[in-house]
Amino acid sequence: MERYVLSDLTPALPEIFLAGAVLVLLMFGVFAKRNTTRSVTWLTVAALAAALGLVVEASPERTTTFYGMFVNDGFAGFMKMLVLIGAGATLVMSMSYVRREGMNRFEFPILILFATIGMLMMISANDLIALYVGLELQSLALYVIAAFQRDTVRSSEAGLKYFVLGALSSGMLLYGSSLIYGFTGTTNFDGLAQALALGAGPSIGILVGLVFVLAGLAFKVSAVPFHMWTPDVYEGAPTAVTAFFAAAPKIAATGLLLRVLLGPFHGLVGDWQQIVIAISILSMLLGSFAAIGQTNIKRLMAYSSISHIGFALVGLSAGTAVGVRGVIVYMTIYMAMTLGTFACILAMRQKGRMVEGIADLGGLAKSNPLMALALAIFMFSMAGIPPLAGFFGKLYVFLAVIEEGLYGLAVIGVLSSVVSAFYYVRIVKVMYFDAPAEPFDRPVGREISLVVAGSGLFTVFFVTFATPILAGAEAAARALFP
Repeated sequence: MERYVLSDLTPALPEIFLAGAVLVLLMFGVFAKRNTTRSVTWLTVAALAAALGLVVEASPERTTTFYGMFVNDGFAGFMKMLVLIGAGATLVMSMSYVRREGMNRFEFPILILFATIGMLMMISANDLIALYVGLELQSLALYVIAAFQRDTVRSSEAGLKYFVLGALSSGMLLYGSSLIYGFTGTTNFDGLAQALALGAGPSIGILVGLVFVLAGLAFKVSAVPFHMWTPDVYEGAPTAVTAFFAAAPKIAATGLLLRVLLGPFHGLVGDWQQIVIAISILSMLLGSFAAIGQTNIKRLMAYSSISHIGFALVGLSAGTAVGVRGVIVYMTIYMAMTLGTFACILAMRQKGRMVEGIADLGGLAKSNPLMALALAIFMFSMAGIPPLAGFFGKLYVFLAVIEEGLYGLAVIGVLSSVVSAFYYVRIVKVMYFDAPAEPFDRPVGREISLVVAGSGLFTVFFVTFATPILAGAEAAARALFP
């Protein structure tokens, strides 16, 4: 039997470190004689920062371990950095919310850490079994934190809906994986690529299995028609949890989708491309039009996330390294804009009570001009207004499909972007021109201010430091095209 040495574990060092950290923090929280939520949260952020350092220091060369089930390369490194930054920023800006809203229990950061470990495993999965293990480790933790306010009907309902529909998507993913294994004899991504390359053409069983796997992954990124959980869970879950859902898990699921389609199934690009194009168009259109009538800002952000995933899938539709680079850049910018927006939403308090109505933003420019300015920047960026970061995200994915001759998809994307601009600009209009609503509580908190400032600076000045991000995204994309 093959024996492992310490060097064999090096590619998975960030995951191993976080697994050890989560056990230590769990014991610390259990045996401490006092409320340790804030201490555990800061220690969790420190653990995520240490894991980020390990990811940065890791070699970008492609290495595999655990009998080829785990892979580490430039693509995994870049996506893991985004996930760790998103998870850490969410924990930082949620501290005051957790304390105020009856969620002051140390299990909250522990569950976030468990979910993050699952996301890192998803990104490095090189086998259908490893993919499923990482996906479920993430999902089980997310089901719990969605219902973390167990005394609140909305939170319990959100957790239950997410669990039921998540179990359905996991079943579809497993069924598709079993079909692929049955027709190829392997679950390893490298083995699948070889099996598909040697055959005269994919059998109908492999294609059906791929469709089911795509359906399961489309649920995780909340792409149409597997988006039905997103508005209800975003609205019902605690706002801090919704912020986490909108950032880190979206990055991890998108990374997994890219690795699956452009790794073992890259040779079938002609078969899955039409499915991805259809999902992309449906997501852009539904997300753009359905958000117009929303009055709850969290629900509006849910439909916004659906449309943004549609824009990201535009880049994947190209099936090229340029398209993958566009997707990576888009998701990087999307995460920054989303974190900033939800930091502003977390500051929406009136007389100590959280509010979520868009009408509650009325006159914000007079009562809190800095917050109104920050939220306006994020809204304009999401609409794709130049020279903000969101414009460049859409530019790169549209250029990728134009390069491949998919002009119709690019036109639909541009038109959808115009439609979505309506409800983003409407929020700006409410803040600056509507009658003043009751002012929000002050101060908003140092943690929230820090995240808003960081996200705002990134969004406004993206063009000045875009070069290293584009270079990193290009190197990450090339890792999927050896």
